[in-house]
Order: sequence, then C-alpha cells, then structure tokens
Amino acid sequence: MSSAVKYRTIRATSTAAVLTGLLCTLTTGPAQAATPVGWEGAALNLSAAQRQSQGEGVTVAVLDSGVYADHPALKGKVTTGPDYFKDGLEAGDAKWGQHGTAMASDVLKVAPKAKILSVRVIDDKHDEERTQEELEESFKRGNNPIADGINYAVDNGADVISMSLGGEDAFGRYSEDEAAALAYAARNGVTVLASAGNSAEVFNDVSYPAAYAGVISVAATQQNGERADFSTVHTYNDVAAPGVGIVSATNTGGYRPANGTSPACALAAGVVALMYAKNPKLSSAQVNGILTATTHRPTGGASAILGYGLINANAAVKAAASPPKVRTEAVAYEGKEHLATPDGTSKTTHPDMEQGVWLTGLGAAGAGLVFMIGGVLLASSGRRKRSVSAGAPGMGHPQGHFPG
Repeated sequence: MSSAVKYRTIRATSTAAVLTGLLCTLTTGPAQAATPVGWEGAALNLSAAQRQSQGEGVTVAVLDSGVYADHPALKGKVTTGPDYFKDGLEAGDAKWGQHGTAMASDVLKVAPKAKILSVRVIDDKHDEERTQEELEESFKRGNNPIADGINYAVDNGADVISMSLGGEDAFGRYSEDEAAALAYAARNGVTVLASAGNSAEVFNDVSYPAAYAGVISVAATQQNGERADFSTVHTYNDVAAPGVGIVSATNTGGYRPANGTSPACALAAGVVALMYAKNPKLSSAQVNGILTATTHRPTGGASAILGYGLINANAAVKAAASPPKVRTEAVAYEGKEHLATPDGTSKTTHPDMEQGVWLTGLGAAGAGLVFMIGGVLLASSGRRKRSVSAGAPGMGHPQGHFPG
C-alpha cells in the first residue's frame, strides 16, 4: 500500500529579466544544445567535457510536471511516459509541463545527444494556489507518484533519473514506497539525482528524495562559486552545480531564466549522462564516487554547505573512462575509515557556518517550537480533521521557479 507523503512548495527567487536582452549576453557552447548556455558552461568546464562525450545512447528520466516535447530544444529527443499525478491536465494545457520542460532542456544543454524519458509525478502548482477540494482529491487517489515514476523509469530503460523536486518539512517526510523504489533503482544500476531544496532562507528543512540514502543530492551555487542563498544546508548534500539565472526552455516554446536547486540537479544529471556515454559499464556507486572525487573542492573539504563542491564535468567524464573500484558490500567497522567520503573527510565536520545559515537555524528552532505548540492546541481543539497545509500523498513540488 502506498504511503501518504506530504510535499510542501517553497518558492525559489525568480530572476526577472528581459529575455532578449539576457540572451544577447550569453555565450553558446560548442555542442548542439539549442538552449543557450550561460555562465554555467564555464563553471562546469562544459566545453571540454562535451569534446569527450555528448551523452549519446543514454536515457535520462525526468520525473517532473511533464515535458513539452515539441519545443525546438527538445524535439525528437523526448519520450513521454505515463502521468502518475492524474489531475486531469494534459499536454498543451498552459498549466502543464512548465517546470518539467525547463528541467529537460537543462539536461540536454549539458548532454545534447541524450534522450529524455518524461514521467509526470508532480504539477506546477504551489501550496498557496491549491484549493481544499484539490487537496482532498489528491488524498483520495492514495498513490505515490514519485515511487511509481521511479519504478517505471527503471523498467523502461532509464540510465539516469533526475528529480528536481522535493518535500520540505522541519521533521522530514520519509516514504517506504519511495525508499523501496530507490533500492530497486540501485539494484538495477540506475543513478538517481535530486535537488537539495530551496528553503535555506526559511527553515532549512530536510528535503526528500534528496535525503534518501543512495540519491545524489545537488546543491546550488551562484556565479562566484559560493552557495546560492536559497540552497539548503544539510549533511546529505553531495555535490553542487550552478543554480542562478539558468536560461531554460518554457512550455510555450521560448526560454526564461530559472533559479533554484532544480536547474542545478538537471545540469548535474546531464553531466552523469556524459559519463555514461563515455563508459556505459559504470555502476551508480562509481558515478557517485567519481562525481565527488573530481569536484572543485571547497576550502576545508566536504561540508554540509556544498557537499564535495562544484561539479567539474570535464574531470568527471575523463575519470569515467577508468573508474576506481568502489566497495559496495557490507564490511565490518574497524575504526576511523569513512567509507562514504572519497577524500576521507567526515561530512559531520565542516568549515565555520555562514552567519546567515546558523541564524536561520536558530530562527527555525524557535519557530518550530511555536508551531509545535500551536499544532498540539489545534489538534486538541478538534475543529478540523486535516490541515490544508498538511499536503497530499505523493505531491511533489519543483525546487526552482522562473517567471510566469
């Protein structure tokens, strides 16, 4: 039986810009990607990586709100799978595929010869846009779209699963269905990535699926290489990728800039596609090891802020040709060895936290106490059976936003 999972929408900061003026400032990469490549190309060392690999023969499943397959940047590269969200919207609707189309274009910006498998598991709405009736209807459906989407992607040839979505809650939301689906993906050698979350400026909540074991959690950087203000700070963060002002496709055929850990995750998934095209025999453990070992390592080593640091696509693709042996079997603990950290740095120790981050944490703790007391009082009052803010089973939200 599917678990009821609550996903709460947190809006990321939007980039407001006149599109034509912005595009004039962008440099175009050497590959055949139709979506314009901006500063993220240099940050990822993308040109050199694409001289080694274009992502040919690799399928990336984009679990999102749907992908507009007729967009010029996507035409002929998208296979549309099932709609597990089941809200009655269809391709062509203005409220269908806004976020998913953007994410698919960001994957192909990095890996232009990869194929996209679109599986609809969320919609484009935010909680404040939902009616009570919509929430109640989603409860009645009782399915877990994300778990179903992962299983479908694995069964239908996905090499990589990209999930620019998540549920953010101070107490977290763990789903046995999703954990089982991710274990199924791991057993079948499918690499899964998810956005770390955009709530650092709010409560810095835990976000699933990024927090699940085996998922590569992708944080977001700004142009100076530092953490984007919205990017959540947690010890499950593995790597980082550009997440500010990333020009992405729209479901109306154009382009708009996007902010969030959403585009960061999609760009990282594109890098993994380049790696698989270079070496199709890579295991998901080897992909994770290579990505974390070849990053532009932050000062002080791995941390909860940006994981092991900004992805270096060129170094990752080059290393994929001769991957290291990765131990995945159970072993007895014999001391201070950190099996999950390639550089031997424990992720429980990290550089001094940014002042804004720990102040946010203090504020979150105080607010959490207030909410807990309020929740107890509300529950005891018996005035309503379920809070609207409690969300709906399987409801996801995009970890990013662009105007419109």
